[in-house]
Amino acid sequence: MKISQKEKIRIGTLVNGLQKDPANYIAQILPHGFESFSINFWQKTGGVNLKKMAESVKKTLGDSGAVISSLGIYGNPLEGEPIDKDTAKAWSTLIDSAHLFGTNIVAGFAGRLRGKSIPDSMNQFKRIFTPIVKKAQDKGIKIAFENCDMGGNWNSGDWNIAQTPSAWEMIFEEIPSENLGLQWEPCHQMVKLIDPMPQLRKYVSRIFHVHGKDATIYWDVVREYGVFGPKQFAYHRTPGFGDSNWTNIISELRKGGFSGSIDIEGWHDPVYKNELEMTGQVHALNYLKSCRGSFVENPSVD
Repeated sequence: MKISQKEKIRIGTLVNGLQKDPANYIAQILPHGFESFSINFWQKTGGVNLKKMAESVKKTLGDSGAVISSLGIYGNPLEGEPIDKDTAKAWSTLIDSAHLFGTNIVAGFAGRLRGKSIPDSMNQFKRIFTPIVKKAQDKGIKIAFENCDMGGNWNSGDWNIAQTPSAWEMIFEEIPSENLGLQWEPCHQMVKLIDPMPQLRKYVSRIFHVHGKDATIYWDVVREYGVFGPKQFAYHRTPGFGDSNWTNIISELRKGGFSGSIDIEGWHDPVYKNELEMTGQVHALNYLKSCRGSFVENPSVD
């Protein structure tokens, strides 16, 4: 069943752009009913012929109605190692190539000065991303930073400063551009014991893309051992298996005027993994569709 072109929120999944044949991967899972695909790269584009990939992907999508929601590059463009410079270059490359895939969103990490605090990284962030954001704006592309901490915190880390609202405010102050926003998901806030709903309502206008990933919090472990004890208190989950009410999340997205994709970020669930990976993802797909509903035309009224 094709998605109605009047449905403003799509449900899709992530695709590894560095695998041998992304179009073939999409072809295999498209029949499950995914409505969008976010094509992602780790640290570099790896010399991939993006024009050829885009042609193959568009041919695979055909008349299904499914779209490429975004391109993503995840690395640390703020540092000076060769791989970091590859990441910075990849931001520019994907901005140039986004139109080939029919998307206007390029997402990724905001980077970080390794071992430094979030405030200590802001000057370098502004230096690296000001021309990237300007180039994106000139081409009609939106930049969306994922809110993943990658094991870091306010005082130290290796990958990404765009973790929490306090950091977002600093980022938006450093580069005050309307095409700069967020690739948001509730999971990364929940594992910090932050309620994601107030920030969703506050920042919904800056949310350009959503990762479909949830979390489960073991509050009995928190109460007995705390968050730095010997037992794990939080787990990343595929939507439908975690604690979030996605009906409420999607309602808030609609209320805030969000128009885009919720793309499932799998490969993190402690149960639905390995041979159960796609079982979990398709369950999440159907669950999120049920939370969203399917667009139905209103009857005409004479």
